[in-house]
Amino acid sequence: MGKTLEEGEVIKKLINFVKENKSEVLILLGILLIASFFRLYRISDYMTYLGDEGRDVIVVRRLLVYFDPILIGPGTSIGNMYLGPLYYYLIAPSLWLAGYSPVGPSVLVALVGVFTVFLVWKFGRELSGKVAGLIAAFFYAISPTVIIFSRSSWNPNVMPFFSLLSIYSVWKVYESRGASREVGWWLIVLGISYAFCLQSHYLGLLLLPTFGVFLFIKYLKLKKEKLLKPFVKNSLISLILFLFLMSPLVIFDARHGWRNFAAMKKFFTVRQETVSIRPWNAIPQIWPIFEKVNIRLLAGHNQPIGMVLSSVTVIFLIWTIFKFRKNYLLIPSAYWLLFSWFGFALLGLGLYKQEIYDHYYGFFFPAPFLLVGALAERLANKQSLPLRGSGKRIVKILLFIGLFTLVVVNLVNSPLKYPPNQQLRRAKEVAQKISDESGGKEFNLAVIAERNYEAGYQYFLEMWGKKVAKIDAQKPDTITGQLFVVCEMEKTKCDPTHSPKAEVANFGWSKVENEWTVFGTSLYKLVHTK
Repeated sequence: MGKTLEEGEVIKKLINFVKENKSEVLILLGILLIASFFRLYRISDYMTYLGDEGRDVIVVRRLLVYFDPILIGPGTSIGNMYLGPLYYYLIAPSLWLAGYSPVGPSVLVALVGVFTVFLVWKFGRELSGKVAGLIAAFFYAISPTVIIFSRSSWNPNVMPFFSLLSIYSVWKVYESRGASREVGWWLIVLGISYAFCLQSHYLGLLLLPTFGVFLFIKYLKLKKEKLLKPFVKNSLISLILFLFLMSPLVIFDARHGWRNFAAMKKFFTVRQETVSIRPWNAIPQIWPIFEKVNIRLLAGHNQPIGMVLSSVTVIFLIWTIFKFRKNYLLIPSAYWLLFSWFGFALLGLGLYKQEIYDHYYGFFFPAPFLLVGALAERLANKQSLPLRGSGKRIVKILLFIGLFTLVVVNLVNSPLKYPPNQQLRRAKEVAQKISDESGGKEFNLAVIAERNYEAGYQYFLEMWGKKVAKIDAQKPDTITGQLFVVCEMEKTKCDPTHSPKAEVANFGWSKVENEWTVFGTSLYKLVHTK
């Protein structure tokens, strides 16, 4: 009965909110439709489908078909470390519902991306106001970089949602009064969402300082109010849930001599060519990374606009600090949260010595959008501007011009203006040709490419029940009588019989028996020379 009453109250509050904020709700629905269009339009043609994506669906299909439990997730590109398996379990239902088509997980990731837009709006609204929420959500919806990473199945692509949900949970705990039941629920959400975040990419570790600062302040407040016991109890429940979700990786590590733990230790303590252990070394890198973030995420890869935006944002931050110079504790906690989230991210990335790719920003993708939303809210608010009359009008005109410019550069550089890569179709058609030419016999497979490997093709061949054997140099019985080589490079660079690729070299002396051109790739059938 109590639960029914609570559900009724929630529905009643939702109806009242819609009635009181009709215009805002309509604009939000429009933003969500735009976000859905950019992420779902011809997704099967635009989605990335290469070796990593093929590997993921191979693992998940084996889970669904053969009930083969998964204890580890994908390996990292640097450091020889493994992530946890939560991403695999997350996409499993979508792969099954899609009839084992790789499009299913990509659609799921796209829908998660749309819901991230909604959460950006909600969080922005609570942090800074209605204008901030709508502007942050709109730019997140149309950002080319965000769109690209929201329409393909890849473990880092769900990280923005789970990192934002984790930060939002910490915020709800921090803002909740006393030790209400709401605090307990949000701590549980934090434990679950952060496990997903950390198993999407280990850069999620850079969220811990922000969590620590705000939860510790909440701890001190509750201790002062003598309401600490429920908070500690719910924190322990959250920790237990987090550890439970991380346990498959720990079990795997324990069974294999703690090699993942050893790799992580080596990465952070020994590999000085990758990560610096001296925090002050990050200081010179903070501004270049800050500019790069704004260029890639907010300015649609337009460098001049991104540089101007970076300068304007810093001026806004200085203005905020100057305004509260008499007592910095009066700065709204919402700003402290954004500063902390963004600041620790820049500091952490500044310690990284290698190239910083766009998906590395996933754990704070929403942060710059929320910051720009807060800036816009501040400038649009008449009471907050230290100006009068025409000065305020000029600021608002400049704000409109700035936002309009950002809209233009993002739409002009939209990924939809480029022709689709059709990688999924290519993999399927090439795999079909291999299947037809194999004659029902067992065969080996190799791919010659700059940034791809066999798993994308192998997935379809396995699903169709074809006898694909992976060559093990130590096991001669894994070498079959035919090797199919897919070359994705220019035909002049394809030399399948002399390729240094392990799958080709281990096949032994061979000759080309036949060759075809399938969907722009060169396909060769090799047999042993007598």
